[in-house]
Amino acid sequence: MVPKYTTHPSSVVIEALGRQNPPGWAVKQRHLIDLMDRAARFFVERYTRPDGTLIWRGRWPGMDGSDDGYESFVSFPLFYIVGGGEHVHELARKEWNTVTRQFTEYGQVYREFDAYYDWMHHGESYTYTYYLGLADPNHHIDRRRALRFAAMYMGQDPEAPNWDPELRMIRSPINGSRGPRFQMSAEDWVTHRPVLAGYLAPYEDIPGFESADPLAIVDWNDDRAFEQILKLMNERMVPGDVPLNLNATSLITHAFLYTGEDRYRQWVLDYLRAWAERTARNGGITPDNIGPTGQIGERMGGKWWGGYYGWRWPHGAWIILESTLIAGCNATLLTGDPDWLDLHRSQGDLLWALRKEEGGQVVVPARYGDRGWFDYRPLNPVHYVHSGFLSQGDLDRRRIQERFPGGVPWQGGSRYGKAGSFSPLPWYAYIEGQNPAFPDQVLEDTYAGLSQRLERIEKDNGDPETWDVHHWQDLNPVIPEGLIQMTMGTPGAVYHGGLLHASVRYFDPKRRRPGLPEHVAALVPRISAEAIELTLVNTDPLESREVIVQGGAFGEHRFTVARYESVPGVERKVTIDSKHLWVRLGPSAQAHLRLGMRRFAEQPSYAWPPFE
Repeated sequence: MVPKYTTHPSSVVIEALGRQNPPGWAVKQRHLIDLMDRAARFFVERYTRPDGTLIWRGRWPGMDGSDDGYESFVSFPLFYIVGGGEHVHELARKEWNTVTRQFTEYGQVYREFDAYYDWMHHGESYTYTYYLGLADPNHHIDRRRALRFAAMYMGQDPEAPNWDPELRMIRSPINGSRGPRFQMSAEDWVTHRPVLAGYLAPYEDIPGFESADPLAIVDWNDDRAFEQILKLMNERMVPGDVPLNLNATSLITHAFLYTGEDRYRQWVLDYLRAWAERTARNGGITPDNIGPTGQIGERMGGKWWGGYYGWRWPHGAWIILESTLIAGCNATLLTGDPDWLDLHRSQGDLLWALRKEEGGQVVVPARYGDRGWFDYRPLNPVHYVHSGFLSQGDLDRRRIQERFPGGVPWQGGSRYGKAGSFSPLPWYAYIEGQNPAFPDQVLEDTYAGLSQRLERIEKDNGDPETWDVHHWQDLNPVIPEGLIQMTMGTPGAVYHGGLLHASVRYFDPKRRRPGLPEHVAALVPRISAEAIELTLVNTDPLESREVIVQGGAFGEHRFTVARYESVPGVERKVTIDSKHLWVRLGPSAQAHLRLGMRRFAEQPSYAWPPFE
C-alpha cells in the first residue's frame, strides 16, 4: 500500500494504492451483504401480499402486537445504512407503512402511532423510524411524522395529552396517540395473558392469591385471578409516571436530529433531570411509581416499588437500568456531557453495593418487593458495555474492571437476541483485545443464522390464521447487527428504543447514499477516548472505490488527525479537523488508519455530508 493524501473542498482525502490480497473477513463481509440483499426479497415475497401487508389473520385484539409487526422488518433500514441495496431501503419504507396500516385496521394504531401501550413496546416499534432517519434525513414525510410524534409527548397535541409540564411527568405508563390511559380493560390484555401466566405475580398481596414467596406465580389464565390482578393494576399502576417512560427520550431526540431545535434537547434534559430529582428524594433509589400529583408511591401506599415495569414486575432491575441508560445516552449525545449517565450509573452502583456471594460467584439483586431485595443473579455486563462505550471514561472503565476482573463473560450463551439482535459482549471483548477471533466468528454466526432462517422459511407450511404475532421476527434472514458492530465500532442500539450510537458510519459519494460502497469492507478493531483504528478494504481488483467516513452515527465526533504507514515502518500524519474524511481505495487496496477523534465536538444530526 502506498497511500497519499490530497485536499478536498469539504475534507481531507487519503488515497491508498497497491493491490493486496483482501483478508478473509473482508471477503466474507461483502458476501454476506450480497446474500442479505437477496434474502430480503425472498422473505418479503414469502410473508407479505403484493401491497406489503403481512399474510395473516383478519383480526388481532388487545393493545399488544404492532411492535411485533414492526420488529419483523426493523433490520431492513439498519442493513441499508451499512450498505444494503436500494431495494432494501424501498422495502423498509413499504413495510413500515403497511404494518402501520394493517395494525390501524386491527385497532391498535391511530394516527400512525400506537393508540396506547407502554414504552418497552413503543421503543421496539419506533426504533424502526430512528433507522429510517439515518437512511434518509431528507424524506419529508419521515421528518413531518417525527415532529408529530414528538408533539404527542411534549404537550403540543391536544388529542394526546401525555405530558404534564408542571410536574415534568408522562401521565401514565400506558400512553400513545390517544393520550394517557388511566383504566386498562380485560381486552387490552387478552393476547398477553398466556405469556404473563408464566411470570411472577405483579403483587404479593393479591386477594385470594397471597403468598410468602416473592417469586410466586399467579396464573393470568385463571379468570378469577386475572380479575383481581387487573383491579389492583388499575388502582396502583395507573395513572402516574414510571422510569420506563424515559425511553420516550429517544423519540424526542429523533426530532432534534431532524431539526436541531433546542426545545427538543431541553425536553430530554428536563425529563431526565426530573427522574434524578425523584431518585434523590428517595434516598438514591429510583422510585418505580410516581402518582398523578407527582408524589412517590402515591398509588402504592407510599411504597417506592411495585410500579408498572418496575423493581418487582415483570423484569425487575433490568428495566430500570435500561431506561435510565437509554435516556442518559440520549442526553450525552445532545450535550456532549457523559455526566448525564450518572442516574444510570447510580442504580448500577446501588445493586453492586448489595452484592453477595452464592455458590462461589458474586450475585446482585434483580428485584425488590414487600420483603426487600430478592432474586439474586450474576451481574449482567451489557449495560456497563453500552455506558462505557459511549462515555469512554476512566470511571466507567474502572467499574467494568472491578466488577468483571476476568473481563466481560463473552463466551457461551446465545449470541442472538430478539429480532436478530446480537450480544455486544463478544464485540466488546474484541475491541478490548481479548477476543481476536471476533471478526471471523461474528461473520460465521451471521451466515449460520441467515441459513437457519432460510431453512425454517422453506419448511414453514403452517396456517397463517394460527400464527402468533411474533412469528416473523426470528425468521427474518436480514440480520446485520454483527456487520454493524464490526464496521461501525458499536455495541449496537439498546434494544427497547435506544438510538444507534457508533464510532463511525459510511457514505458512498458515487451513489450519493449512506453505507459502504460496493466491494468495500470495513473493520474497527480498537476504540479509545481519543482515537479509533479503522481498516478499509477494496475487494475489487479492477476498479477504485471512494468512501466517506463520518465521525459518529450522527456526525457528533470530529476527526483531528489520521496516522497511517505510507511504506512499512514509516508513519505519516495528516491533519483533518473535520467530522468527515474521504478515503480513495485503489483496486484491491487497503487503508489501515488510526484516526484521532474529539468526541461530541459537533452538533448531532441526521444530515448527510456534502457529496461534492
